[in-house]
Amino acid sequence: MRRIRAAAAGAVTVSLLTAVTACGGGSSTGGGSDDSPKTLTYWASNQGASIEVDKKVLRPELDKFEKQTGIKVKLEVVPWSDLLNRILTATTSGQGPDVLNIGNTWSASLQATGALLPWDANNLAAIGGKDRFVDSALGSTGAQGQDPAAVPLYSMAYALYYNKKMFADAGIAKPPATWAELIADGKKLSKGGKWGLGAEGSNPSENIHHAFVFAKQHGADFFTAEGKPDFTNDGAVAGVQQYVDLMAKDRIIAPGNAEYAQNQSVSDFAKGKSAMLLWQSASANLESQGMSADAYGIAPVPVQSGTPGTGANVNSMVAGINLAVFKNTDNLDGARKFVKFMTSDAEQKVLNTAYSSIPPVKSAQGDASFNTAANAVLKDTLAQSAAALPQVADESQFETAVGTAIKGLFADAAAGRPVTTDSVKAALEKAQQQMPAK
Repeated sequence: MRRIRAAAAGAVTVSLLTAVTACGGGSSTGGGSDDSPKTLTYWASNQGASIEVDKKVLRPELDKFEKQTGIKVKLEVVPWSDLLNRILTATTSGQGPDVLNIGNTWSASLQATGALLPWDANNLAAIGGKDRFVDSALGSTGAQGQDPAAVPLYSMAYALYYNKKMFADAGIAKPPATWAELIADGKKLSKGGKWGLGAEGSNPSENIHHAFVFAKQHGADFFTAEGKPDFTNDGAVAGVQQYVDLMAKDRIIAPGNAEYAQNQSVSDFAKGKSAMLLWQSASANLESQGMSADAYGIAPVPVQSGTPGTGANVNSMVAGINLAVFKNTDNLDGARKFVKFMTSDAEQKVLNTAYSSIPPVKSAQGDASFNTAANAVLKDTLAQSAAALPQVADESQFETAVGTAIKGLFADAAAGRPVTTDSVKAALEKAQQQMPAK
């Protein structure tokens, strides 16, 4: 359930291409020649509690598609830890899947490689038209002024999940609305081997999403209006430090969370080891791990003060998964049919219900099954207080560089090394030096 990074092929650093070699149905000659019209290869991102959970969700739906069209879909669910390198290798080698999931924040970066099929008016018409999708989801499909590089599949937002019993036992009557309240509550809850808040300190994508929100709440961004990296401005430094300080200074996150990289904090929350969790559309994930829906509450992510809203009170990035097609697919017609199937009202209801996400398709989003209390928080966040990560060609390198810098800061915090304004600024300066030269 995650979002994500990718990079322009000409600007990929050596460290990003440590690579796992990609293989799949795409052709190195390209052109949509329909040489294998009865088969598609699909790389799905790991959205559920495990790869096996995703296979159980997706396989019956892919079988429906085969029954309707005669086209067999070869499914591979790729872990988030591997997905970036797999896609980058595919964009440079020309060998990859026909269709793949990408995090919506990657869209502009992958668009810049030229490897993805542009969703121009003709391609969009083949799946029912651009107007089927909500505007916030379309805003994270590529650079402004260009045809989308992908189409929205799942929409998500961050929320604060809290354990009702642990709150009641600690005498806490309501979820925190500000970070000061969260820290105060977290200290009451961090005792007896249990902790106030869970985090994924070794997960660069989680790190960058939270850093983006904290920076926004400090009135800052990581890029200038001209699209130039600006990682060391005062607001960005303050935002990153505030996030890492939840472990380093406030001590409401377990030091061991500095090593968490793939859903461990969700598992801890589901098992009652931590009382709060900041996560994207987590309900299905939690319930698949045995936590009943009435055991936890859902509230907006805290802000510095006041009520969430636009501007400085941004409390989520516009999260989500997009569906893309490699331009060199041998089965362009089949790939478009598959995208149409996956974004149909019927499949949007099935898939977004399974992943507790919000359909980005207007007609599906209006279905009564999505009008739950949990979804109300996510919908309101997406509509009122979420912001899209920068849709710039170097966005993926930014996510990797800054997310990895924060990973190092969490490692310092866990080891008892001081995390200071100077050390945060130095880490972000090093990250900025890794960005492609202009």
